Amino acid sequence: MKNSLETRLGIFAVLVVIAAVLIMETLGGADFFHRGYHLSALFNTVQELKAGDSVKMAGVEVGRVEKIALENDKVRVTMKLASGTVVKTDSQAAIRFTGLMGQNFVSIDFGSPGAPKAVDGAVLATVEQPDLNTIMAKLNDAATGVQNLTKSFTGDTINNLLGPLTDLIRQNSDHLGASISNIEAISGQIASGRGTVGKLIYSDALYNSALVTVTNLQDTVTAARQVVNGVSEGRGTIGKLVTDETLYTSTTASMTNLNQILQKINQGQGTVGKLVNDQEFYKNAKLALQKVDKAADSLEDQGPLSVLGIVASNLGL
Repeated sequence: MKNSLETRLGIFAVLVVIAAVLIMETLGGADFFHRGYHLSALFNTVQELKAGDSVKMAGVEVGRVEKIALENDKVRVTMKLASGTVVKTDSQAAIRFTGLMGQNFVSIDFGSPGAPKAVDGAVLATVEQPDLNTIMAKLNDAATGVQNLTKSFTGDTINNLLGPLTDLIRQNSDHLGASISNIEAISGQIASGRGTVGKLIYSDALYNSALVTVTNLQDTVTAARQVVNGVSEGRGTIGKLVTDETLYTSTTASMTNLNQILQKINQGQGTVGKLVNDQEFYKNAKLALQKVDKAADSLEDQGPLSVLGIVASNLGL
């Protein structure tokens, strides 16, 4: 009897241990025996989140919520993650829920690839999700507004809105009928290819003309492309002017020579330089012009015979 009682007690103890392990695993208490590291996040509200809820990355569970506590008008959520989980320092934590009535959990994104790994005790940035109660309240308000709107459309209201339109249609029924008949006649003419619009739609001449125009335009574009290619390859007069280095070198040398000549002229060198810069030449030219002017005036005062006598005397006749 003693051995039987001890056996029963042993079996009972084993069952209790197994049940305790299962309960702890379900509630997340078994994570206490697993190795890992801790991260924290500060939220404005945790939205029914509780200790033991899952921590996931891309939908994969990587840890559990270990502790939730108030701290300086915030809620600090302490999470224990598995040792092999890589969380970056710029990763963000958010509280999400699985379905409208599902369990809350903490979701952590991957962060940027180049960011360093978060160490034990690091605090992650957070993304606040809208409260489910607030969303349901807004949906309720919207539904109430729609309901009130539908109630406002009574029979009298609809009649007041559509009554003037109905009267307008009744009063102008003849004109509307005539307009509809005209539209049908015009559409029939267009469908049969009559009139300007009908010919534009059904006539092959317009299509052939447009096709010829497009073909000519395409040929023009092709020719222009060939000309541009020839210029870029240095063919023809323009191509040689654009791509020939000899022309560029000759132009550069000519400009250099012209610059040197202008500098010499400015400095008074050479015949042209002296003509431009010598003040004495300017004075002599001015005196000569003045003498010519006086001589012309004196000739005007003399008669033809006197002029011939002066010329003959000057010539020694």
